[in-house]
This record gives sequence, C-alpha cells and structure tokens, in this order.
Amino acid sequence: MIEIRVRENEISVTGHACYAPTGLDIVCSAVSILLQNLVKSIEDLTEDEIEYDLKRGNAFIKYGNLSEKSKFLIDSFFLGVCSIADFYPRHVRIV
Repeated sequence: MIEIRVRENEISVTGHACYAPTGLDIVCSAVSILLQNLVKSIEDLTEDEIEYDLKRGNAFIKYGNLSEKSKFLIDSFFLGVCSIADFYPRHVRIV
C-alpha cells in the first residue's frame, strides 16, 4: 500500500503499491511520475526552494513559504494522486 501524506509544509509518499511485480506496477509508476513531475515543475517553473528525496518506497518533499504557482502545482499533484487512489483504493491511500 502506498500512503500519501500532504501536510502544510511537506508531502511524503511511503510504501509500495504491490499491484504488480516490480517494473510492471502501473500504480507505483503513476504515483512516482506525479511526484517526480511535481519536483521538476517547482524547480523549473518557480523560484521557490524545496528539499526533497525521491527514494523508492520512502520519498518526501519539504517546503516553506511557497508562491501561488507552487501551491497550484501541489494542488494539481493532489488531484492526480486522489484519482489514482479512487481507482486503486487497495493500493493507494491518502492520509
């Protein structure tokens, strides 16, 4: 089960979906690419500073005072992971 926590100053993603074998798990891949895209978007499209570690099974993004643009990007990330959690509730949980 992947657990996603979105807090005021941090997003954390822990666990594994276990939907399919490693390398074939579309649920893990979907969550992973949304998180990677969020980091890349904040870095490339804003001047905001973030701290992150995208380790497999234990990733996080920490941030402080964000611009409206970064907040919008986080909202978009959240919509994406909520959609995945809706389609795969046995594999992804928002906590």
